[in-house]
Amino acid sequence: MNRKELLDVYFLDARAKVVDLAAFLDRLHRATGDVDCRYQALKQALTELERDDAQCARRVLLSFSDPTAEPIEKAPATVASGAWSGRV
Repeated sequence: MNRKELLDVYFLDARAKVVDLAAFLDRLHRATGDVDCRYQALKQALTELERDDAQCARRVLLSFSDPTAEPIEKAPATVASGAWSGRV
């Protein structure tokens, strides 16, 4: 598909996701308490959207990922957080 065809097919879905994300951020900014590594990872991912090239999805995924190569003996949490805390 060319760019116009992609926009014709997928624009409304992408628009809805951006509006949903904006609503989530509004709720987060109105809430009290501290943020954690997930917020920082999300902010980094959003900055990656500003770059205009074909590696956006890769960089967004990496912004949430653990960059270390060595396996750890035991996971630090009982539930996956979806973002690397920077701690092993």
